[in-house]
Amino acid sequence: RYDLGDLEVILTAGEPCTPGIVRFFDEKFGIPVREGYGQTETSAIACNIPGMEVRPGSMGKFTPGVEGAIVDPDTGERLPVGEKGMIAVVRDHPMLFKGYHKKEAKTAECFVGDWYLTGDLAMMDEDGYIWFDSRADDVCISSGYRIGPFEVESAVDSHEAVLESAMIPSPDLIRGEVVKVFVVLKGGYAPSKELVGDIQQYVKQVAAPYKYPREIEFLEELPKTISGKIKRKELRVKEFEMKKGVIEELKEKGLWFR
Repeated sequence: RYDLGDLEVILTAGEPCTPGIVRFFDEKFGIPVREGYGQTETSAIACNIPGMEVRPGSMGKFTPGVEGAIVDPDTGERLPVGEKGMIAVVRDHPMLFKGYHKKEAKTAECFVGDWYLTGDLAMMDEDGYIWFDSRADDVCISSGYRIGPFEVESAVDSHEAVLESAMIPSPDLIRGEVVKVFVVLKGGYAPSKELVGDIQQYVKQVAAPYKYPREIEFLEELPKTISGKIKRKELRVKEFEMKKGVIEELKEKGLWFR
């Protein structure tokens, strides 16, 4: 439908770009997809700059001039290659914000030692490429397993019936939390118990079995910001309100840690 002959590069940010999207544009059109990363508080601090090898699923490296690291959010210590931690940038970075207006306590929570903590979890490989995992708040801790939304959503989205999805943690009396996924279906597909089971079995096959969504809810559309980011927090707040009885029981047992 569109002439992409003059399109030379695609830039993406805001939500993780799945490897499948990167490979599709490379194989179909020969166009590189360069993912970047940043926050309002930091400006852009990582990306796949021209001349770099694009590794599908990675958002590139810290940009030249940015001193960043993957750190332990409790101690501020740099973590070894391949270990998941929090993306951090040195506190004297010239593009870093000074703080949240009239929210001193919230500002203080963002800093550990010499680092500003972004609240985003990732790992760095031996070549310095950063691989996004999730927002710390979006992680589901189920029976001791830490499960981030990126891999789950990528698996669900690759199902033939799924247009897009969003994962949240859902309170559960047995496991503490379970993976719940909100799903928007493609045209021609209708919600059903059979489809729920099919999606669950599919995710077990393409991701680790313990990461499959034990709960699936179908929606007409996902809540998003004006820039297109999925409002996982909005979905999470509604879910927690709906299961506040479960949360209270978990609190009484000392099993609720949020």
